[in-house]
Amino acid sequence: MEFVKYEVQGAVAVVTIDRPKALNALNPDVLAELKATFEAIDQNTIRCVVLTGAGDKSFVAGADIGSMSTMTKAEGEAFGKLGNDIFRMIETFPLPVIAAINGFALGGGNELAMSCDIRICSDNAVFGQPEVGLGITPGFGGTQRLARLVSPGMAKQMVYAALNIDAQEALRIGLVNAVYPQAELMEAALKLATKISRNAPIAVRNCKKAMNEGLQVDMDQAIVIEEKLFGDCFETHDQVEGMACFLSREKPKPKAVFTNN
Repeated sequence: MEFVKYEVQGAVAVVTIDRPKALNALNPDVLAELKATFEAIDQNTIRCVVLTGAGDKSFVAGADIGSMSTMTKAEGEAFGKLGNDIFRMIETFPLPVIAAINGFALGGGNELAMSCDIRICSDNAVFGQPEVGLGITPGFGGTQRLARLVSPGMAKQMVYAALNIDAQEALRIGLVNAVYPQAELMEAALKLATKISRNAPIAVRNCKKAMNEGLQVDMDQAIVIEEKLFGDCFETHDQVEGMACFLSREKPKPKAVFTNN
């Protein structure tokens, strides 16, 4: 991989978009490598993913304007579909994904962060959807996820006015969960990822699936989704071991490798 780096720390995978001279901007090659990296993650041993950008200035500063400037209507729509398909894959990825936002998260960068389960950022982070200033709309889910994560009114203000916000404002409106000094961001992300990775993997995956799918339907349908995924946890090693240890006050002995039973 030229633009995406991958490393493993215990049961946590760290995916780094590594194009710092371009502030980690997204182009078709970066998107293709990001897709291939997620597809190659060993879900039998990895239990949580941290996604970040190289350097201390930018998570992802946006899509590469140079590569978009000469696109036709058809090419623009195809590029939007490419980004949306990959970001949707990350959003629905079975494992939890934490975005460690280490600077600019603009345009496609903000859209990528919003496709992750949890967002934490450094105190120098800047968020925004500047696309209308370039004569286009957000194309990788920005008009949809932002309104769902914050509020329609705040999302419209940010998008219509191409308004950038800082880390503290992102925290205030609920776009991120926490803000850390730049030097402490990755430590905090890995600490959270490790904590998640120590919990029962089937249960964690089913919780992600229940919340993602439940939020798309009404409450009557959502609780049916939850009931099915709740029941799906029973008779698994994790449920049997976890409950037996709770009753006996012993520590659970989780399987070293994830299985479906």
